[in-house]
Amino acid sequence: MTNLHNLFGTKLSFSTAYHPQTDGLAEIMIQTLEGMIRRSCVYGIEFKESDGFTQYLCTLIPALDLAYKTSMHSSTGKTPAMLEKGWNPRLQYDTLKKDLVDIHPSESSFKMMLDKARNNASICMQDSFKCAKERLEKTHNPPNFKVGYLFIVSTLNFDNIKGPKKLKDFFSGPFIIKALHGPNSVQVELTGELMKKQPDFSVSLIQPYSSSEKELFLLRNKPRLKILPLEEGEEKKIMKVLKERRTRNKKEIEYLVRYRNPTQEEKWLLEKDTANAEKLLIRFRNERRPRE
Repeated sequence: MTNLHNLFGTKLSFSTAYHPQTDGLAEIMIQTLEGMIRRSCVYGIEFKESDGFTQYLCTLIPALDLAYKTSMHSSTGKTPAMLEKGWNPRLQYDTLKKDLVDIHPSESSFKMMLDKARNNASICMQDSFKCAKERLEKTHNPPNFKVGYLFIVSTLNFDNIKGPKKLKDFFSGPFIIKALHGPNSVQVELTGELMKKQPDFSVSLIQPYSSSEKELFLLRNKPRLKILPLEEGEEKKIMKVLKERRTRNKKEIEYLVRYRNPTQEEKWLLEKDTANAEKLLIRFRNERRPRE
């Protein structure tokens, strides 16, 4: 496969999961053809025109395919048939002489039916293009990206980030834009643990990076809660007993206690070293007792 690409002078580039926004040639054709068929069969699988011609959907599909292959695309400036084969296909009646005097009525009627089918396919294709463009422009704003800009990348499709999946950041970065692949895809210079990931991303997965901490961390402007100092003697006062365990010699029992002072660390103490141990142990055993 590599030698074949070298012969044609092409380069194999893997696209992301967002195919219609990167290369998307087959995906866009399928969507457009679907819209054309939907508009062609609006009157049913079989319908009769005003001129008396009976049209079937199965006979219109080749005309729809030909209309798409011979239509000029705004992105490439050429037709799909010209890019794929190097020439535009033509029907047989395109090569017939049109200055004949004696034409059988049935042949003239057949040619008129083919012309109507072809014109109808072109109209359906233009309507499909117009509908897709209007739908995209309602929810899509053209991005203003340039090479060298700093952006943060969404970690939605990243599976190699360490730590729990629920606790990972929604975005990672900032990273520098290395290249632009059209208006909807960019290539980012990844670093760190993301260096082995695919560097091409859709514009829907990146956001501009802002170095201002006030914009990134809005909650920092709010005043923090102040802890009031405890009264004398309250700092080492025990609030409750959490756990119990036996010592190594298994002769005495230690209890894990929590102090009222939140800055004081929890400690393991013996019963004789615990102030007001009797009430604390009664409350501790009542909490551990199973409820009926």
